[in-house]
Amino acid sequence: MKKLESTKIDFRYRRIREIADFTELVEMLFPRNKNQQHAAARILFELKWEKFLVPNMAYMETKYNISRRTLQRTRAKLARLGLIEHVSYLNSRYGGQSGWKLSGRFGSALRLLAEKFERWKEDKQTTKKEKEKMLVDII
Repeated sequence: MKKLESTKIDFRYRRIREIADFTELVEMLFPRNKNQQHAAARILFELKWEKFLVPNMAYMETKYNISRRTLQRTRAKLARLGLIEHVSYLNSRYGGQSGWKLSGRFGSALRLLAEKFERWKEDKQTTKKEKEKMLVDII
């Protein structure tokens, strides 16, 4: 019986260090799914090249021959990761427009995670050390 490879994001540090271009990033985020890799690349490039908000992504279905389901699933994963975000018409910064845009949340979240890890690694207070030991004992 053939063992299936995981379709979860391949987030190993060596894998991240070896990313050389955009296609490898998309492969890391959508492993073993060429359709979603294609859709993600199209979505990200369309948002990057567009000067304004993209009100609707439905045109990508016919323009790039992407199924509605694949487009929606890919868009949802990109939004959950914080790579793209939807702007509401209620957002005054965009003057009543609504649509999709590239987001800075993904990069900000990764930087914040790295900073928190570095602070935790350097924190040697005994009270926190005791608490951490208790947590390990519970698990």
